[in-house]
Amino acid sequence: MNILIIEDERRLADVLVKIMQEQKYAAEAVYNGLDGLEYARSGQYDVVLLDVMLPGMSGLEVARTLRREKNTTPILMLTARSSVADRVEGLDCGADDYLTKPFATEELLARVRALSRRQGEVVLEALEYGDLKLDLSTHDLRRGNRSVRLNRKEFDVLHLLMANSRIIVPKETLITKVWGYESNAEANNVEAYISFLRKKLIYLDSCVSIITLRKVGYRLEGGEA
Repeated sequence: MNILIIEDERRLADVLVKIMQEQKYAAEAVYNGLDGLEYARSGQYDVVLLDVMLPGMSGLEVARTLRREKNTTPILMLTARSSVADRVEGLDCGADDYLTKPFATEELLARVRALSRRQGEVVLEALEYGDLKLDLSTHDLRRGNRSVRLNRKEFDVLHLLMANSRIIVPKETLITKVWGYESNAEANNVEAYISFLRKKLIYLDSCVSIITLRKVGYRLEGGEA
């Protein structure tokens, strides 16, 4: 599971990251609403922990913007506000659950698990980028009338790149999401599968390409075609 923590109290944010990592989850923290919105927009997270009071943009506005953009990532709102009106406001803005500070670690983890299960109820049939269509059930990659079947790792890598087409996807993220948090996979494993996918894009004669940003990661290009 991949968790995004948007919390401006850095000590608390770091504690939350540690709690999640102890559960073998991947977790990272950002400390203001504007950065949090950009990270959450990527679609690579299974659950977002979102503070209400944030610099730059409030947690309420972050949640409202994500839902307006049809982003369905589950949001657990964290706040010191405990009134019924505050909870209602958070839920009306798009949060899926609401937890008042201070909270017990066991309850936090239980709510995160519940939200991750709820995420599994959202079913998409395909992802599209540029002239490509990735069938999520058959793992077929199509361009027009041509198609090619991807193996599991190829599918997982391309799925992550297409789901995050507006950002650079770091190699570390690909390793964590595709090979697993505890795997021994290294950068050369990612490079090999990127090479396999590039050959398939050439075979399909697609306008889409996978761009390498040295020491940073990968992103797709050609979606405007």
